Amino acid sequence: MTLKGRVLVGVLIGLLLAPAVVRGQQPQNLECLIYPEATVAVSGPVEGVLDKVHVDRGDLVKTGQIIATIESSVERATVLLAQAKTDKESALKSGQTRVEFGDRRYVRTLEMFKKELVAIKDMDEAETAKYLAEYELLDANEEKRLSKADLERAKAILELKTIRSPLSGVVVERLLTSGEFTKQAPILRLAQIDPLRVEVIVPVALFGRIKVGQSAEVYPEAPVGGTWAAKVTVVDRVIDAASVTFGVRLALPNNDLKLPAGLKCRVKFPGVNGGR
Repeated sequence: MTLKGRVLVGVLIGLLLAPAVVRGQQPQNLECLIYPEATVAVSGPVEGVLDKVHVDRGDLVKTGQIIATIESSVERATVLLAQAKTDKESALKSGQTRVEFGDRRYVRTLEMFKKELVAIKDMDEAETAKYLAEYELLDANEEKRLSKADLERAKAILELKTIRSPLSGVVVERLLTSGEFTKQAPILRLAQIDPLRVEVIVPVALFGRIKVGQSAEVYPEAPVGGTWAAKVTVVDRVIDAASVTFGVRLALPNNDLKLPAGLKCRVKFPGVNGGR
């Protein structure tokens, strides 16, 4: 709230509560407003043509749900190519066969060399062929690991084209539609409405009597009405000198999502401002 707004609220509170303060009594209830816990403008991490927006205004979304996709045909093809390279086994099997053959040849040549049936040149060739086969197999294994790394990179790039909801809540506004170039601009605006956030401007007379974790009763305006339990989550430690008030924030559970954000309300702190 701006300074001007807090001043106006403070003046109104002062006018409304003046008789009670004069009599040494505490106000029966306090004005409040119900806000979403968080409001997020969701955009894509990369630029591109928007392929599809999967939700619209008023739709409920959950954390991690796909809400939009950016055109990604090239990225999908890259993933398929990387997957094919990763699945390729011919180099590994060929290398393993060469190693096994080189080992057998080396053993036979060594036995014959000990019996002086082959020349040292043949022995040297058998030993060299054995080592070369082992290096080829090592190279094939390294290529396999690189192929897996390329696949993971391709999948990560493809995932950047899939936009997921960062929270559970409701779609407040749809800003772009299919076919538009995103330029990393916001695509959707989401609001988290469970829990809700209740903001209260409290007269300084109650400073020190309201604590974090304290229970409160919230009374939304019509047509919702009813009594809703909430908990204090924030108590400002700085007094606004112009309005002689301080701010208090409440967390209001809204599991069934029956309570909309944006309502005016009144709040009581039992045992503090005339509550039970």
